[in-house]
Amino acid sequence: MKRLLSAVIAMCLPLSGLADEGMWTIDNFPSATVAKKYDVNVDEQWLRSAQLATTRLENGCTGSFASADGLVLTNNHCTWGCIRNLSTDDRNLSNEGFNARNRDEELQCPGQQISVLTDMEEVTNQIARATGGMPDAEANKARKAALTNLESACEDESDGGLNCEAVTLYNGGQYFIYKYKRYTDVRLVFAPELDIAAFGGDPDNFNFPRWCLDMSFLRVYEDGKPAQTPNYLRWRKGGPSSGDPVFITGHPGSTDRSLTMSQLRMLRDAQYPLWLLRYSELRGRMLAWQDTSPEAARTVQQRILNLENGIKVRRNQLKALQNDEKMAEKAAQEVSLKATVNRKRKLRNKYGDAWNLIDGAMTTYRTFYEEHLFVELGAAFYGDLFNYARTIVRGTAERELPNEDRIRAYTETALPAVEQGLFAARPIDREFEKLGLTFSLDKLREWLGPDSEYVHLVLAKESPKAMAARLVDGTRLDDADVRKALWEGGTDAVKASDDPLIELALRIDDDARALRTRYEDEVEAPRIRGEEMIADARFGVYGTDTYPDATFTLRVTYGAVEGWQEKGAMVNPFTRAERLFERATGEHPFALPASWVGHREALNLDTPFNFVATTDITGGNSGSPMLAADGALVGLAFDGNIHSIAGGYWFDSTDNRTVGVNTAIILEALDKVYEADHLVDELTVVE
Repeated sequence: MKRLLSAVIAMCLPLSGLADEGMWTIDNFPSATVAKKYDVNVDEQWLRSAQLATTRLENGCTGSFASADGLVLTNNHCTWGCIRNLSTDDRNLSNEGFNARNRDEELQCPGQQISVLTDMEEVTNQIARATGGMPDAEANKARKAALTNLESACEDESDGGLNCEAVTLYNGGQYFIYKYKRYTDVRLVFAPELDIAAFGGDPDNFNFPRWCLDMSFLRVYEDGKPAQTPNYLRWRKGGPSSGDPVFITGHPGSTDRSLTMSQLRMLRDAQYPLWLLRYSELRGRMLAWQDTSPEAARTVQQRILNLENGIKVRRNQLKALQNDEKMAEKAAQEVSLKATVNRKRKLRNKYGDAWNLIDGAMTTYRTFYEEHLFVELGAAFYGDLFNYARTIVRGTAERELPNEDRIRAYTETALPAVEQGLFAARPIDREFEKLGLTFSLDKLREWLGPDSEYVHLVLAKESPKAMAARLVDGTRLDDADVRKALWEGGTDAVKASDDPLIELALRIDDDARALRTRYEDEVEAPRIRGEEMIADARFGVYGTDTYPDATFTLRVTYGAVEGWQEKGAMVNPFTRAERLFERATGEHPFALPASWVGHREALNLDTPFNFVATTDITGGNSGSPMLAADGALVGLAFDGNIHSIAGGYWFDSTDNRTVGVNTAIILEALDKVYEADHLVDELTVVE
């Protein structure tokens, strides 16, 4: 029995000793572990240089500075929104690609923002003082108010030079203020054709071997000129070799490795199945609609790829949570920590009720999850036009409140980003908006039932299709000037508006806010309190030599270029250009662009194309730089293998792999296929 307990406890020990595991914060990187395993010295200067060269795209991706003149390298799929917004009926940049031959030809991406983390300040003690001794619901409100005030004070102190963002780590074990330099003028410089950027499409997605040139270049500007960015990455032309240590800096979106069993069961039993049912059907509607016209096909071609990616992710996340062996391991870890806490009276008194708080919160959430999802979280109102309407209705009302009392999405520090997105002149396809809104209103009625008070509130006696047509045909919110006038006119202008989408957003807002309040008080507040208690218990039992779950904040991961065994055979960590042409069929998704077919003879077919590494990443790391031991750029992360999807809950170094684009093929393609000598020169300048 003692041996069994020891084995269980071992599964909960600090994670720094485990193989290549961890999305580590920049201030808590396990340099000693890396030095021992890979004989690489990752010191403070190395980390600081990597930090200042790594960028965050506010659409949920990562990038890195590639030159001193604001050039940013990221994935092609991270620029799809920009490419779609800049395309026209006559010029589909997704199909054609884009190559600005000079700075004057670089095109501004509507609403795009790029940020760089410059500094961070821990504020855990301030939050503890602000919430100490309060009931859960009151503490939740006080916590949000304190974070809002700390953000505002930070920005005031910087005199407008920085954007400050509150960050929660270790599920409430630590709180920080992260300080960002933000660029709001972002321009498209280069993008390959979609057929090579996403070669293999959904069949190859999350698989390996791969042959994807999933890369693009953006450039940040200040005062109408390319920004000066001296902290950029130097390129290694030949890429990495097998066995080389590699490091990834980036902004992983979210992982759930610290969730309790009741939280994991909520995902498995309620949230993921509903997500899959909804979006699988939406994909089917898009596939049917794309055949109605060339414009329809252009509107949804990237959206379909995004949906297919999301469906594959959710399907394999659900599969992971249905793995009895792995779930038993998670349960054993939870039992072990509980047992340790309960054995000591001091720990038991402080933390013993944590799991009950979270269990109760999940039980409560199951009773109104669908209503909260569809009405407050907006699953009933798919589309950009309704999002504009809700932003205007909510934002104008929230601006009338004291800053610390607002929904945190509309605080003074958040408003500049809100306004940039709201005022950006993006093209809107009204027929696509009708398709999406009809679908989501259908799902509202299907999942809540025709007798639901919320269905009556939204639809009254209209059908989803008729209502979607009336709302989209009657709105003027596709005009950025109209949106700006309503926003600047405040609540008076909003209440006086006869725009049907504004009227809908107003009509449902009280009920949606009531669902929000119920969620915050009955689910979020006890959940956060329980998570904070568990985080403190872990610190007390195991120390701080571990990493937090991902939160779309800067992290560093480490590993090596290494294949894995699949069905008894070893997977080579590299692919080369020659097999790209062997796999091409001429039919989507294995069709090559004419530019590649026409330049085949010019290419060095032995050039490394994609490769894999043991680094621990997740969604949000798309576009992350892959660095050599000396900090040189050797690759660009764009995917994981199929085994990496379970990495949201646990990391298995035997087969979890990052998939990257080799710097060698990027330079070869720029030189031989696209004749982009100006970019090659900018990337390989010798100082």
